[in-house]
Amino acid sequence: MRIVFMGTPDFAVPTLDALIENGHGVIAAYTQPPRPGGRRGRELVPSPVQRRAGALGIEVRSPVSLKGADAQAAFTALDADVAVVAAYGLILPRAILDAPRHGCLNVHGSLLPRWRGAAPVQRAILAGDADTGVGIMQMEAGLDTGPVRLEGRTPIEGKTAGDLAAELATIGSALMVAVLGDLDRYPPVPQPEDGVTYADKISKAEARIDWTASAVDIERLVRAMNPAPGAWFELAGERVRLLAAEVLPFSFPGGEGTTVDDALTVACGEGAIRPVVLQRAGRVASPLGEFLRGFPVASGTRL
Repeated sequence: MRIVFMGTPDFAVPTLDALIENGHGVIAAYTQPPRPGGRRGRELVPSPVQRRAGALGIEVRSPVSLKGADAQAAFTALDADVAVVAAYGLILPRAILDAPRHGCLNVHGSLLPRWRGAAPVQRAILAGDADTGVGIMQMEAGLDTGPVRLEGRTPIEGKTAGDLAAELATIGSALMVAVLGDLDRYPPVPQPEDGVTYADKISKAEARIDWTASAVDIERLVRAMNPAPGAWFELAGERVRLLAAEVLPFSFPGGEGTTVDDALTVACGEGAIRPVVLQRAGRVASPLGEFLRGFPVASGTRL
C-alpha cells in the first residue's frame, strides 16, 4: 500500500518500523515540528518519528496545522491508499480524513470507548483499571469515536506509564500490520454507546503528590507520571521526584505528609508510602538507600 504515516512520540515508532518491515510503501511521514529542548532547553529537537523516518529515507513533513487549503492540497496530492496515525498530536480535518482511499487508521492506546482522548495510558493507571489495551480505529471527525477494526488487551499489573505505553506500541504495530494485510477480514465495528470515558491531557499540577490521598492512589500516581512529568514532593525546600514506591498497610491518622521513620516512610490519608526510587533536581535517579546516604531525612519531617 501507499501509506502516509502520521505520528510524533516514541509510541509511534514501532508502527512505522512495522510498516517498512512488512513491505509497505511509506511515501511521507507527518510529525510535529521540532520543539525547544536539549540540555539548556533552547535547541530545536526533532521528534522520535522525524529521527526514525529520516534514518529510513522517508520524506518528513512538519506542518504547524492541517487546516489550510495548501496543507490539505499537499496531503491529497500524495494519492495515498491509507493514512496510518499514531499519537500524531494534531486534529485531522475532514479533508484529510477523506483524502486516502481507505481513510485514516489510528493506533489508540485504550479499549475504546473507555479513555478516549490524549492520555489513555496514564488515565487507566490512575483509575486503577485492571487491564487496558490498544485498538485500530477507523478515524472520523469525533474525538476517538470511530469504529474499531481490531483490539489487543494486556493487564496493567503495576506497570509504569512508560512500560505500558511501550508494550501497547508493540502490540498496536502488529495489529496495524494485520489490519492492513486484509481490510475485509477486519471490518470496522461501531463502539458501544455505554462505558465512554475521556482521558484528559495530563497537567503538571497533577504530578504534585497530595499526601492526604490514599497510599494506593499515590502509588498509582507515581506509576502514571513515570517517566514524565514525574510525581514529586518538596523536601527541605527542594523538589524531589518519586519514580517508584511501595504501599504499606500501616496508617497514621493525622500525620499525612510526615515521615514516620528514618527510612522516609510517609504517612498518607490511608496507609503509608515507602519510596523505592527518587531523583533530586539535576541529579540521576537513585534507590532509596543511596538517596538517604546523600540526603538523610529524620523521622517526623514534614513534606
